[in-house]
Amino acid sequence: MALIEEWEHRGQQLFRWRGQLPVLFLLTELLFLWFHPGREDPAFFFRTLFYLLVSLTGFFIRIQTVGHAHERTSGRNREEQVADALNTSGWYSMVRHPLYVGNFLMWLGLVLYTENFWFILFFILIYWLYYERIMFAEEAFLRRKFGEQYLKWAEKTPAFLPRFRHYRKADTSFNKKRVLRAEYHILLEIPGGFLLLETVRQYALTGTFAPHPFWLWFFVVCAVIWVLFRIRFKLFRRC
Repeated sequence: MALIEEWEHRGQQLFRWRGQLPVLFLLTELLFLWFHPGREDPAFFFRTLFYLLVSLTGFFIRIQTVGHAHERTSGRNREEQVADALNTSGWYSMVRHPLYVGNFLMWLGLVLYTENFWFILFFILIYWLYYERIMFAEEAFLRRKFGEQYLKWAEKTPAFLPRFRHYRKADTSFNKKRVLRAEYHILLEIPGGFLLLETVRQYALTGTFAPHPFWLWFFVVCAVIWVLFRIRFKLFRRC
């Protein structure tokens, strides 16, 4: 198999398992914090608020991308690539893979919690090696399907680092229902991730399960909102 076909094949395989990568990173980080919790530092909590902001920025990018994307694009399909149209406006006018930029920032915020340069570098390298192949497979699919239209867009739009001066207003209206259906689960993932990290770190430092109250209440509030959304979707399906 030629290298180009092998990369696309590997990318398709990794595409199917991309939802499991955050779980593996979180488990690895929890284990790292168990053995390297750092030291007691009153200012640490305020730095973690910045790390939370990084994660929420990634969440915001995902919301904007999914909300303005064409139907049957930018979805959570697992088995195969799907694209009934080529997204080129909104976030897609600045970067070709805005969802993966959003994912990177969401996970980076959690990884920054370790405040360990080598662990953060390890995350960045693994993320790039993993998603580079997925992006390669996606772009091969889009090139075959949209041809010259895709090539013209890709020529002026960077793959991963946004070029903000190229922003063009989204040509589709914001689909709130699709965002709620596709992204509401992140209301548990980000708060739950920070709460787990805080709990493990505090136990490693003090021997007690005593996370900062902010993280506990942040998780509780988001969990209540998640439950309300879940109930709403269940009732809507029955109607």
